[in-house]
Amino acid sequence: MPGHAHDSSAGDLEALETVLPYPSYPELRGQHVFVSGGGTGIGAYLVDAFASQGAQVSFVSLAGDPGNLLCDSVVRRRGVRPRFEVCDLRDLAALEVTLDSLIRELGPVRVLINNAARDDRHTLASMDAAAWDDSINTNLRPYFFTARLAVPGMQGAGGGSIINLGSNSANLGLEGYPAYVTAKAGIVGLTRALARELGPAGIRVNTLVPGWVMTHRQRKLWANPAALAECLAQQCLKKTLDGRDIAAAALFLASNSAAMITSQSLVVDGGRAT
Repeated sequence: MPGHAHDSSAGDLEALETVLPYPSYPELRGQHVFVSGGGTGIGAYLVDAFASQGAQVSFVSLAGDPGNLLCDSVVRRRGVRPRFEVCDLRDLAALEVTLDSLIRELGPVRVLINNAARDDRHTLASMDAAAWDDSINTNLRPYFFTARLAVPGMQGAGGGSIINLGSNSANLGLEGYPAYVTAKAGIVGLTRALARELGPAGIRVNTLVPGWVMTHRQRKLWANPAALAECLAQQCLKKTLDGRDIAAAALFLASNSAAMITSQSLVVDGGRAT
């Protein structure tokens, strides 16, 4: 059972139409917020939540149609249109060109949300070296290099917030996708190392750790009645998670309310334990 991942369906857009108002953080208004993997799934909620604050939100995603549909939905409901570019984060040169362009247009990134992920299923026996590299290059490597590109602007602006999306699959040691779990464990280490390095510049770095969030992709591929029952039995709170639960926590971590919180992992999983 997964932590979080991309989605490629308009089903998440339908759910966004019913999202309740978020808490207000006026300090986020006008700030450039960049979200990787923002077109679908949890990423779509993140884009919508920061747009609700009046932030200048930019995001990248692999597929054009879901990203453009999300922009249409956000501007209709929030009155501000996010900036969207198609970008394969495995291509570091393309990432650099894309993010540099967005920074020139919108100013330095003040809130970086490394969200992009792919939780495809595999086993030790089924994964060869090429598939391993592809998983790490999707789920871990871009987090480092996106931060590397965004940090100089944050330093020049006097600080910022980096939020790395982890997964409770690493906490729980879930089976079915060991390379993904490895990447998500690595994100926690990356967060702590960057928090130490960047703290003197006023840059906070935290990991946001979702549980099993009921995006359209999860419902379509893996959320059968038996799996859901098992998950809820392990949670203290007997309610499934949705994207708003994660987006609300991201708003908090980006805000002045979390001004002295860094090098931490904020777990949002309903209190799940094996």
